[in-house]
Amino acid sequence: MAGPYPLTGGGPGAPLADRVVAWLLTALVAGKFSFLFSFLFGYGFALQRRSARQAGVPFAPRHLRRVLGLFGIGLVHAVLLYPGDILTTYAVLALVLYGLRGLSPRAALRLAAGLLAGLAALLLAYGLLTVALTDPATAPTPAPAGGPPGPAAAFATALLYAPHKLAGFLAGLAAAKWSLAERRGRDRQWQRRVVVRWLPVGLAGGAFSACCTAGPLDGRWFLAGRAVSVLTGPALAAAYACGLLLLLDAVGPAAGRVLAAAGRLSLTHYLTQSLVLAWVFTGPGLARYGRVGSAALLLGCLALYAAQLAVSARLAPHVRYGPAEWLLRALTRARRPGRPAPGPDRPEAAPRPAP
Repeated sequence: MAGPYPLTGGGPGAPLADRVVAWLLTALVAGKFSFLFSFLFGYGFALQRRSARQAGVPFAPRHLRRVLGLFGIGLVHAVLLYPGDILTTYAVLALVLYGLRGLSPRAALRLAAGLLAGLAALLLAYGLLTVALTDPATAPTPAPAGGPPGPAAAFATALLYAPHKLAGFLAGLAAAKWSLAERRGRDRQWQRRVVVRWLPVGLAGGAFSACCTAGPLDGRWFLAGRAVSVLTGPALAAAYACGLLLLLDAVGPAAGRVLAAAGRLSLTHYLTQSLVLAWVFTGPGLARYGRVGSAALLLGCLALYAAQLAVSARLAPHVRYGPAEWLLRALTRARRPGRPAPGPDRPEAAPRPAP
């Protein structure tokens, strides 16, 4: 939302701090947490299906209502705040995931691997053609004076990376069918093995991607870097997830409660971030699009997230859901959250999925 350069550093003429931050963000962040979020969405799909079965209600109508609610919220978000909304894409892919719900865990993982490999091959082929047929870039492209990309560009990007998100869905679905969180959630030895095995792979791929995006390689290598990131990003995401569990176990339960409080309001926080950043970067607000360096942007985002963590922790004893979560749950269950459902539907007896 801030402009075209937060992950490229703004070119050779940018301040050193911006170029260093951009390189690190590309290597360690970009494309890694989005896959982890897709994984959690797929895992949550399986939990919601299990919850509906235990409650004695049909899953298909409930899932369709949730998808429509998610798509509606995302559409409003895209029109009013940010055309690069992810909720509408997730809603459409959730219908595909419903059609694939009967896959065995191994089949789901094979399909996920095939989707990642196919997307990476496409990006790599196009990227290598670009390197071979294009003259080296000699100067960075000036930042545009307008605003964020329009709906057409956002739609094209969402379509291109849809296989990446669906692969995350399928990996989460497979993990849920294997009860991975229940079996490995407290297995510290297994979590350490995941970190030791996959962190080097993810860091190497992230470093190559950063070299292609933020230097020293020129812009012709961008798609080649994205191809490597598609393949190695899931490894780094898995290492992050297990590493965070190990860290929380070492720090103590208080830190986990703070993150859990924010997790229960994740959709509300997502929309709030867009509201704040739209005010900062677009014309109706401060109009800072393309005018904030990567270092300052990172500090601002960390401050915003810290404020959201603090608000979540303060609200946790008093509220169960945020307003966006409340709306989505009401649409999903076709009733106001907290009201008893007719018949055998007893939500308290079912696993409670994340919003």
